[in-house]
Amino acid sequence: MLLPSAKRGLLLAAVAAAGLVTAGCATETAYRPATGQGFYRAGYSDRQVEANRFIVSFSGNSYTSRDTVERYLLFRAAELTVQNGGDYFVMVQRDTDKDTRTYSTPGFGPSFGFGGYWGPSWRYWGRPYGWRSWDPFWGDPFWDRGVDVRTVQRYEATAEIIIGKGPKPADNVRAFDARDVMARIGPSIVVPK
Repeated sequence: MLLPSAKRGLLLAAVAAAGLVTAGCATETAYRPATGQGFYRAGYSDRQVEANRFIVSFSGNSYTSRDTVERYLLFRAAELTVQNGGDYFVMVQRDTDKDTRTYSTPGFGPSFGFGGYWGPSWRYWGRPYGWRSWDPFWGDPFWDRGVDVRTVQRYEATAEIIIGKGPKPADNVRAFDARDVMARIGPSIVVPK
């Protein structure tokens, strides 16, 4: 039989371990090939359009900043250029999209028990949850009813690049020396363990 202090110590250790596991999952997207689909896609991908033309993208998760997503896109373009025997690349087009989704727990849905009939209700703005509604059948409008509203943002950067050989064109501000980009940005790239 464990003493109360030993039980408390085991409980504390279990809570700390769960916190570390949760914190480990809550990290920004590492530099890796894309996995997942749609809103949950994260990582880089590229598609060859012509012999020297590619479309490159990098998607981050909700913990990945816009700066990181754009930096990883630039690094992937440089890495792809070197892999294909090029010395420089020109960004023909570049775009960064921000996707935002809002979730609520528990989810809002139809009310049951009143046959779906109309009833009096009010909508009001309440901090920090935003717009909320109240009706006389669900209680006090100023009491938190356990609703958690959370907004998730993620960024995806996409670019069309043309790979070239030889020295970078000096008069083109959209041209990047691939090896120089890799040398300067490479130390800040986080790869999976």
